[in-house]
Amino acid sequence: MQPTPPPPSTTTVPATSGFGALPTGYPAFTDTVESVARVQPASRGSVFDVCHPGLVLRAVLYVQAVLCTGVLMWSGHWVQALSLAGPAVFAGLFGTLAWLLLVCAIKQLLGRAGRVLRPMLVLGLGAGCALLGYATLLPFDFVSMAAPRLLSVALGGMLLAGTLWTWLVLRVRSLLPAEAAARLAELQARIRPHFLFNALNTAVALVRVDPARAEQVLEDLAQLFRVALEDHGQAVTLDEEVDLARRYLAIEQLRFGDRLRVMWQIDPAAGGAQVPPLLLQPLVENAVRHGVEPSPGGGKIVVKTRVRHGQAVISIVNTLSRHPSRPGHGIALQNVRERLQLLHDVAGQFRVRQDADHYYVQIEIPL
Repeated sequence: MQPTPPPPSTTTVPATSGFGALPTGYPAFTDTVESVARVQPASRGSVFDVCHPGLVLRAVLYVQAVLCTGVLMWSGHWVQALSLAGPAVFAGLFGTLAWLLLVCAIKQLLGRAGRVLRPMLVLGLGAGCALLGYATLLPFDFVSMAAPRLLSVALGGMLLAGTLWTWLVLRVRSLLPAEAAARLAELQARIRPHFLFNALNTAVALVRVDPARAEQVLEDLAQLFRVALEDHGQAVTLDEEVDLARRYLAIEQLRFGDRLRVMWQIDPAAGGAQVPPLLLQPLVENAVRHGVEPSPGGGKIVVKTRVRHGQAVISIVNTLSRHPSRPGHGIALQNVRERLQLLHDVAGQFRVRQDADHYYVQIEIPL
């Protein structure tokens, strides 16, 4: 049985007959943060995930600041400091980038290494990369190959690598509560009992009058729950997320009929961007819950993706009802924000704003 192909890149979902929904007062899951953390513990190698541009920039700036401070303290005059700052910055940049690339390349090995071997590898790489950066200055007669000088360079590299490693460890420990909370919120957003019951109620109502459409509802529902319950790892593609959001809104379309109007403006060039799993579904669910459901005349949702300045930009806009919706707790938005930070660090941006008639969500992520 073949699934129905997705609609074209820019379409307005046609109106269909609506069906009554079951009461929506069913309780959400009440897992604690600790239980979620036990279900999906953080990877031991995540501390060495230094491949994010934001982490690389911070590490480079830290090493350069330390080297420039050392040059200023060691030099007797500002002219001498300026003459030494250039070589120090060049060698430090070379050694730091070499260390970051090596640690990123072997992060899986470092994650599996024991508590004694891991720091030894990190410090050893620091010493080696410091000597490598120092060696780049040999052709310019800036440096000496005397044993005491080489030893001091190696020890300096080990010290800088040790401080960077300690910072990465502390950073991961500080993110663990946010990661656990984000996973809890993700589970709550994955399976909302009232949505399941409403979808099944819709399928039951369609079985006799339109069996083919009832079958499609059940297929979409099965796909939603299959994706929600499986372990995706760290990221999925934006194309996969758009397909999942289409399926979710297709089910809601049957519930709300012509009260729910959805427009898709999808740029295929943005489809390969990496996003956290189940990024869009909670956002479009919020749009339905707060923009369409409380309004007697329904509302409109626009989902748009595009490429701008080498980044994938995702926009979700929904109309606002004049009637107040059930107050939420902001879990879905905070969940999205935290998971974007965990995946893309400073390279991922998440913005929301609201005017009198619309609510806007915009996400920017690297391609």
